[in-house]
Amino acid sequence: MTGAVETLQFRTDEGLGARARLGLIVLQTDQTIEHEFAQMLGPEKDVALYAARIPNAMEVSPGTLRQMAIDLPNTAALLPEPFGFDVVGYACTSGATMIGEERVDSLIRGVHPQAKTTNPISATKAAMAALGLKRIALVTPYPVDVTLEMQTNLQNAGYETTAVATFGQSDDFTVARITGDSILQAVRQIGARDDCEGVFVSCTSLRALQIIPQAEAAIGKPVISSNQALAWHMMRLSGLEAGPQNAGRLFAAPLT
Repeated sequence: MTGAVETLQFRTDEGLGARARLGLIVLQTDQTIEHEFAQMLGPEKDVALYAARIPNAMEVSPGTLRQMAIDLPNTAALLPEPFGFDVVGYACTSGATMIGEERVDSLIRGVHPQAKTTNPISATKAAMAALGLKRIALVTPYPVDVTLEMQTNLQNAGYETTAVATFGQSDDFTVARITGDSILQAVRQIGARDDCEGVFVSCTSLRALQIIPQAEAAIGKPVISSNQALAWHMMRLSGLEAGPQNAGRLFAAPLT
């Protein structure tokens, strides 16, 4: 015999993310960004991060990167609009470069009209402005054609790339396996030049966050990575003024 089911009373509150709700569009092949975002956002209370994965090819090329524009609206819609996101970030530096930052913004805001948007290349420009950098060295894992497109993008925005170096990889799986020591050595090598004021390490798959403090101490200059810049920009756009310890000079900088 089934007994009566009692109806319980309840109250509601603002839910998770009372201070900030952040949405992140992550590459299907990315193995790094969620781990590094957890480290950077971990100390923040009442901040919620929700991620959705966008289809992408394992091979990195201008064509495969531009292809993601087709899936951006549908992937953005996997982040429910009623959640009330403060910021939605598209987590692909090279993809935003190839698709175009304004188009990325338009495609996301078509689904989340009230949210601010960003991506790693836009976030990096904001980071360089906040740190007062104009001449930078660029480190990427990409093939040469993708790397040169990114260099052109930065130059068109008024930033001089005084040196460019790449690991020359088109396989995103391999990129995520490049060691921290390799990234540190690359930063020390290219960042030692007198004609650069800082180093930008591009790509959300590179495990660069772990080496930033050591790299900055070695070269005496700011080091920016894609994931670090994107997290910082999303936090600043949502009104969060603090930041993690030991994640680089950038987190001491306000949004300008």
